[in-house]
Amino acid sequence: MITAVLLSVLSAILLAIGFLFAGVAGMTFAFIMALLINAISYWYSDKIVLRMYRAKPAKDKELEDAVGALARDAGIPKPAVYVVPSDVPNAFATGRDPAHSAVAVTQGLRTLSRDEMNGVLAHEISHIKNRDTLVQTVAATIAGAISYVAQIGYWSYFSGNDRERGSPLSLVLIVIFAPLAAMLIRLAISRRREYAADFHGALITKKPHALASALKKISAVSAENPLHGSPATSHMWIVNPFREDWFVSLFSTHPPLSRRIAKLERMTGREAEQSD
Repeated sequence: MITAVLLSVLSAILLAIGFLFAGVAGMTFAFIMALLINAISYWYSDKIVLRMYRAKPAKDKELEDAVGALARDAGIPKPAVYVVPSDVPNAFATGRDPAHSAVAVTQGLRTLSRDEMNGVLAHEISHIKNRDTLVQTVAATIAGAISYVAQIGYWSYFSGNDRERGSPLSLVLIVIFAPLAAMLIRLAISRRREYAADFHGALITKKPHALASALKKISAVSAENPLHGSPATSHMWIVNPFREDWFVSLFSTHPPLSRRIAKLERMTGREAEQSD
C-alpha cells in the first residue's frame, strides 16, 4: 500500500513538471514516462540502482559466506552480493522482496574488522527481511529523476552572473517539487526503520558494539571522502555517504548517528549486565 501511494504521488509530481514545461502535451509525455518509470521501478529498480553505482557481482568467498550465514540466521534466502568500486566503507540493500534481493558493499567495507563488517551486513539483511528495500529502491528511482531535474533547474537559474539566462520555472522546481519529493520519501521511509534495522541486525550478530563501532568509522571516512551519486539514494546507505549541504539534507532520512550509536551501546550494556 505504501509503495502504491508513493508511486502515485511521485508520478503526479512528474506530471506537474511536464505541464509546467509544455502544457498538456508535456503532461501527456510525462504521463507516458511515469507509466514506464512505475513499471520499471517495480521490476528493475534494484538493477538500476546497482548499475548507478557500477556495482559488480562479488568474487569474494569470505564475503559471500558471511552474507549467506547471516541470511540463514535471519531466516531469509541468501541475497545476491555486489561490490561497489569505492574505497569509502558503506553498504546498502535493494530488491522487491527477500527472494529477489541484493546486498551491495563498497570495496572500502573490507577495511573494517570482521565483526564490524558482519554488523553492517546484518543491518542490511534486516532491511531485506523487514521488506524495507522495495519502498527504498522505488523511492530512489523516481525521486532520483525528480531531484536531477530540480538540480538542473537550480544551477540553470543561479549559475553565472547573468540571471536572465535562467527560467523562473527552474526556481519553481527547487522551491516546490524537490522539497515535496523529499517530504514524501521521509514519510515513506520512516527513521524508525533505521533504528529497527540496527536493532535486528545487532540481534542477528549478538554484537551491537561492533555495529556501533562500524557506524563511527563509516561516518568519519564519509565526512572526509564523500561519495559521488544521487542525493535521492542517500536513504539506502547505512550511513549517508554524500557531502552535507542543503540539497542533500532535503533527502536525509537517517536518524542522528549519535542516537543510533547510543541505542546500540545501551544494548551492549544490557548484554553485559545479563552475562554478569
